[in-house]
Amino acid sequence: MVVMPNPSLRRNRRRWLFLLPALPLLVALAFVAWATIIPAPMPQALAALQSDAQVSVLSSPWWVFRPQGQQPSTGLILYPGGRVNPRAYAPTARAIAAEGYLVAIVPMPLNLAVLGLERGGAVMDAFPEVQRWAVGGHSLGGSMAASFARRHPDQVSGLVLWASYPSGSDDLSASGLQVVSISGTRDGLSTPAKIEASRALLPATTRWVAIAGGNHAQFGWYGPQPGDNEATVSREEQQAQIVQATVDLLHSL
Repeated sequence: MVVMPNPSLRRNRRRWLFLLPALPLLVALAFVAWATIIPAPMPQALAALQSDAQVSVLSSPWWVFRPQGQQPSTGLILYPGGRVNPRAYAPTARAIAAEGYLVAIVPMPLNLAVLGLERGGAVMDAFPEVQRWAVGGHSLGGSMAASFARRHPDQVSGLVLWASYPSGSDDLSASGLQVVSISGTRDGLSTPAKIEASRALLPATTRWVAIAGGNHAQFGWYGPQPGDNEATVSREEQQAQIVQATVDLLHSL
């Protein structure tokens, strides 16, 4: 008995063979869409992007905040969290700049700092008048800032971690860096347990600031984040503590 091939099976096979070469492109397009379709900054973040009598704001190629009428000698380079619009950190950067520091928020390729690890170097080159630099960031951005600091020990004096920690390959325990690790006790992503586990990778002099009731998303101004816990402290109060602990680190440099 001869079994004849099923015509529909042959058609389906031809269709898959036709689509197979396009599969890598489809995967790439899906990745790009995932990385670039992100929450918009909150209105408070957009309002903070305007210059005023206290702080000047430049927008190209980085978001740069500097106190009006001053020449800051200390600067902070901020790497945004993964899939977070860099403008979402504008209110925080503005508040830090108002205390006398230059702050640059660095946009990342596809909103992922892991793809732009070395971008902080261009900021340093652009502002040679700044004598002391700290790098930092939120979540993935902080991890990549830690990696940048490890790679450039002669250029970086301080590290600011917002709901973040170094990767296992970035042991900074003997680096001599001034470090502050700022976290939230209600963070559902960079959990308190993960922050605690990072102690061995950071200098013994690291300052640990745990914001009671703070969560992951309130380190920026972009709304709630999947996987996070609800904060029991206001965004304004959490931000005030973030700014104060960051300024204290910059002052120590």
